[in-house]
Amino acid sequence: MVMTLHPRTYNDVFHVGHYFREGSAVLMDLTRLTEDDATPLVDFAAGLVIGRGGAMERVTAGVFLLLPPEEAARRARPASAAGR
Repeated sequence: MVMTLHPRTYNDVFHVGHYFREGSAVLMDLTRLTEDDATPLVDFAAGLVIGRGGAMERVTAGVFLLLPPEEAARRARPASAAGR
C-alpha cells in the first residue's frame, strides 16, 4: 500500500515516519511548499530511509517516494533473482 501525504509543516512529518515505520511506502508531495520549507522535510525523509534501510526516489520536482526496507530490497534484486 502507498500512502500519499501532503505535509504542510515540519510537524506533519510525524505521519510520514509513522506510515513508513509500519511498512507502507509513502508518497510525499511537497509541491505546495517553498524550497526553504520543503528542505527540512526532505532531510528528515532521507535520514528516515537511511536509518531504517529503505530507499527514497524522486518521482518529480517536489514529490518523493519512500520505500520501506522490504520493498527497496525487492526492487534492488535483478529480475532473474526475483523469480527464484
